[in-house]
Amino acid sequence: MNAPHPTDSSVTDAAALAPAHVRAIAPYRAGRPISEVARDYGLNEASIVKLASNENPLGMPESARKAMIAAATDLGRYPDPNGFDLKAALSKRFGVPPDWLTLGNGSNDILELAAHALLQPGLSAVYSQYSFQVYELATQATGARAIVTPAHHLGHDLPAMRAAIATDTRIVFIANPNNPTGTFLAPEQIEAFLASVPSHVVVVLDEAYNEYIEPAKRFEAVEWVRRFPNLVLSRTFSKAYGLAGLRVGYAVAQPAITDLMNRVRQPFNVNSIAQAAAVAALASASEVRLRRAPEYVSKYRLHEVSRAAPRCFGLVIDLLRAEGADVAVRLAAAAASRALYLLCRTQADVSALE
Repeated sequence: MNAPHPTDSSVTDAAALAPAHVRAIAPYRAGRPISEVARDYGLNEASIVKLASNENPLGMPESARKAMIAAATDLGRYPDPNGFDLKAALSKRFGVPPDWLTLGNGSNDILELAAHALLQPGLSAVYSQYSFQVYELATQATGARAIVTPAHHLGHDLPAMRAAIATDTRIVFIANPNNPTGTFLAPEQIEAFLASVPSHVVVVLDEAYNEYIEPAKRFEAVEWVRRFPNLVLSRTFSKAYGLAGLRVGYAVAQPAITDLMNRVRQPFNVNSIAQAAAVAALASASEVRLRRAPEYVSKYRLHEVSRAAPRCFGLVIDLLRAEGADVAVRLAAAAASRALYLLCRTQADVSALE
């Protein structure tokens, strides 16, 4: 006998019984593709300036493109679930054992793996106002409580974050440079914070924009992982390495933490093409390319903001001094309507603080 076909009401009832913390999640809003904005608003793609996703205007290295094409000849097989070649390349680059490394489908995946490994209902995570939205989403998805500290000059207030750590806190999320405001914490500030945090609280240091920092201000946070067993360093190949469309990220942490993260990681979370391209990008990332990335990207973004600005007539545009790729643009005008604001944001597609 055939099973009864579910009715709309039964499906609705099932959704209503889903965990409250899941139903409360507002889905992440990614930067819209240029083609989608052009379709929705009848615009010429060449007239649209996209800045919100911080892609590298240099694109992927040619070596990564060739490695990707070569890997495509064997797509009938599953990717290496442990990412041996990529872990070996990262191990050599940073001087850490392979079991200190976790691979992710972008660094977004790394953030979620850390949350799922360490959080549950009855526990809490600390992060700052105006920080990366995924910290909120990853915390909500586990049913944990979010402790959000007020921003200081649009960035992290580390003393306030330290004071906010509660007895049930298990994770603190920090982005440096911060996404989306572009503020930057000096290494001595972070080091002092790490030294003050209880050993049972894991600090996830999100350095997705690390290679966009001016070389003179850049520091190697991997050294802190050796000193602090409760530190997870999260990085990505999406920005300076130009592989955003392939989704490759990684974490550096001591084995006790990586073991937990790998317990909740999907076995084939980084595909074969992405692994091959990341190995090639890492091998061919000349010091010249990485050294010039901050300069090139900053000039590109400021040029594109200035190109978009005239369309947003009637608005006052205040470019805040920022590190990394983010240029926070404050749109403010007493007479500007919400409709005009949305039109300008759609056309410029910039990160805005209302």
